[in-house]
Amino acid sequence: MPTSIGILVVEDEVLLRMDMADHLSGQGFHVFEAGDADEAIILLEQNPAIRLVITDIDMPGSMDGLKLAEAVRNRWPPVKIIVVSGHRVVEITDLPDGSMFFSKPYLPSRIVASMHELLRA
Repeated sequence: MPTSIGILVVEDEVLLRMDMADHLSGQGFHVFEAGDADEAIILLEQNPAIRLVITDIDMPGSMDGLKLAEAVRNRWPPVKIIVVSGHRVVEITDLPDGSMFFSKPYLPSRIVASMHELLRA
């Protein structure tokens, strides 16, 4: 994938966020990082290159990852969404159309494969 494709990683656990960001950068993506949904919305407003959001569900702030996913779908319909959680299991019907869910722990390589699939769609 070309580096012009922006990926936003939204995760309140700093080490998990850094690990995923490093992995994605190594795959050639331009990575943005946010610790909560409020930061994520600001980054989405400021960076039209963001084409995919990976968000944890359980985060501090004004909204959780599921509400963030819905907000992204409503405001930026072309942006693809991957939702992750180590505490909840989510049905596909709980997610915006065209989104994917992964339980933690996950293999970064599986996330990247799914990202490629979503971005091709």
